Amino acid sequence: MTTDTHPNSASQAASRVKGLWSFRGKYRILHLTWFAFFLSFVVWFNFAPFANTIAEQVGLTADQKKTIGLCNVALTVPARIFIGMALDRWGPRRVYATILMFAVIPNTIFALSSSFETLVFSRLALSVVGAGFVVGIRMVSEWFPPSEVGTAEGVYGGWGNFGSAAAAFSLPTIAALFGGDDGWRYAILLTGVIAAAYGLFYLRAVTDTPDGVSYARPRRQGALEVTSRGGVWGLAALTVPLNAILAVIAWRIWRVDVITTPVFIGVLAAVAALLIIQEIAVFRVNKPALAGEYRESDQYPLRSVAVLCLAYFATFGSELAVVSMLPTFFEDTWGLNTTLAGIAASGFAFMNLASRPAGGIMSDVLGSRKRTLSALLVGLLVGYVLLSTMGSAWPWALAIAASMFCSFFVQAGEGAVYAIVPLVKKRVSGQVAGMAGAYGNVGAITFLTVGLFVSDRVFFLTIAVAAAVAFLASHFMVEPADSFATELLVDHEADETDLTHPEHAHAHPGSIGDADGLAPAGAHRS
Repeated sequence: MTTDTHPNSASQAASRVKGLWSFRGKYRILHLTWFAFFLSFVVWFNFAPFANTIAEQVGLTADQKKTIGLCNVALTVPARIFIGMALDRWGPRRVYATILMFAVIPNTIFALSSSFETLVFSRLALSVVGAGFVVGIRMVSEWFPPSEVGTAEGVYGGWGNFGSAAAAFSLPTIAALFGGDDGWRYAILLTGVIAAAYGLFYLRAVTDTPDGVSYARPRRQGALEVTSRGGVWGLAALTVPLNAILAVIAWRIWRVDVITTPVFIGVLAAVAALLIIQEIAVFRVNKPALAGEYRESDQYPLRSVAVLCLAYFATFGSELAVVSMLPTFFEDTWGLNTTLAGIAASGFAFMNLASRPAGGIMSDVLGSRKRTLSALLVGLLVGYVLLSTMGSAWPWALAIAASMFCSFFVQAGEGAVYAIVPLVKKRVSGQVAGMAGAYGNVGAITFLTVGLFVSDRVFFLTIAVAAAVAFLASHFMVEPADSFATELLVDHEADETDLTHPEHAHAHPGSIGDADGLAPAGAHRS
């Protein structure tokens, strides 16, 4: 049994920040993994900097350009769920490497595209790459003890997320260096080649766990493994919005006449069929939970997963939505030119480098992960109410400061969410990460869809309402056991059933590995 020691000094935060300068042991894994996330986001967001150029060269209408943007997120929601299942089964090393190497195929097709149909097909495939985030959540949690996992996950999320901003300001420069009308093609093509090369490197450079620590796998595959009767019904309910949002995307594409009504009806039928298949899987996989076969010591509260989903819906969902509309908001409200409006709005995204790690550090050192998340959700609520009051009467410099104030709570809240996700239940932490991450995308699409019909003020207030709901729900979350344990978290129940697996025959149940030791690059454990 690990020792649960609550943090008692802010000096611990300083020591964690100091440790980030290391490139040995667990920190080596952290740095290699956040860079994998960074590259996946560079590829995922390599369309936006060239959207107008591509539209002009290929002859896209405004509606077609928006459709490609929607296609870029269309499959990210289900992909995060299925990738979560894959990484719990095969391990993050293989799954992350596969995603990065896969990216080069649709990315190359996109770079060479000369028709709307090819752009749509390739961008749909690239939306899967955007789901790679969840893989690193489990990888990092395998190497850091609970007392440090918030800091590590915050750095992973914050620094990796910066890939979207890096794509925005670096790819146009790279395209200019290539020169000519096809400069954008070479710049986009390069991102896929680099991602694939790094995927090959990552496959050889990391291991799933430190030496002597087994990789806990779910007992059953096909859906998230829950451990109580109520949890089964709760999971069935959580599955509905993840499919409903696909119908919303299809509706948005249909309403601008990009697809015909028969095609739209066909998509709705396909989404309904997918939901039925997933619900059947939920009840089939979780028959032991329905029968009450799980020991109390092996059970976990699904309501905590639901709260984390709501919190990420409000935090990451609002980040994606606001980053999409903020440049236009500054341009229209204060009459800034496009360049200045983009710079003014960029502060919201740039805060990721510090704010998300800060949220993880706060979760590690303040003594209660639950209360830390609740407090940050209150800040999120206040931040969006503040943004709703902004108007042309405000000095635009003050508006930038207000947006950055709000952005801190957005991204710190994200860090606090993923400081908890790996601690809910170790052997299914990939799937929990995938579900919470998927709800972030659901939030983004929901807020952007609401934004089609309401004013900017009501848009910000809608997000504030979502933050309030998440705050109220956070009171029902259960503080994870061993939240501040100083040894690596081990799923003893999973070990009891998994020791027959040939890859784990060397591991003793409950063994604690030395996460600070540098595991040999060739000793792959997945």
